[in-house]
Amino acid sequence: MQPVVPLTSTPSADFVAPYFAPVRGTRVEARTPLILAAVLAPILIATLFLSPAGKLNWLLEVGPGLVGMAVLAATFRRFPMSRWVYVCVFLHVLVLTYGGYYTYALTPLGDWAKDTFHLSRNPYDRLGHFAQGFFPAFIIREVLLRATPLRRGGWLNFLTGSVALAISAVYELLEWWAALALDPAGGDAFLGTQGDIWDAQWDMFLALCGAIIAMAVFGRAHLRSVERLVTRAKLTST
Repeated sequence: MQPVVPLTSTPSADFVAPYFAPVRGTRVEARTPLILAAVLAPILIATLFLSPAGKLNWLLEVGPGLVGMAVLAATFRRFPMSRWVYVCVFLHVLVLTYGGYYTYALTPLGDWAKDTFHLSRNPYDRLGHFAQGFFPAFIIREVLLRATPLRRGGWLNFLTGSVALAISAVYELLEWWAALALDPAGGDAFLGTQGDIWDAQWDMFLALCGAIIAMAVFGRAHLRSVERLVTRAKLTST
């Protein structure tokens, strides 16, 4: 007969511990994000002041990326991210900056795709919202792996996708409120709906697709980057 485990018993450390050991930010880990930030800074400054769409539109489009960079910088000492994440943030901000410089509906790259593939609209905003799910998925996944008891598998993927979708939905609300408050007459230029009544739904769907593809295709590469981060931390501490 098996012994009865009391309901008040404390779970084992292995059961409740995060997947990876805690890591502290060091000068070695700071090199990659600092190099990427140094490359990004002149691009951001130049596009802000030279944007044909205006500084307000640039700030509305690129602002969320800048806030994300600030949060990563503020939390670096107690929770540095893998180098994979910093590269993804760098690429994501470039996507946002290109859209903010021209507005998403008027990007030359999108116009080229529209003419080449005989599309009904400039598709760059679709790419932007796919990226909105694709790149942040790695941040969400890494935080869940390193700060919660979640392990690799179904629940981790489900929660990562759910959070990515929730972020996209909140962003759609913020876009709507910002357009009404700051530019009610030209809100469509900022929102980039291009006359599509289902634009918000497409945006959220593509963000979810981006998160799913990120986990399915690049999940192992991201995990290896996290493992290398933890390994470097162990070597530094010994």
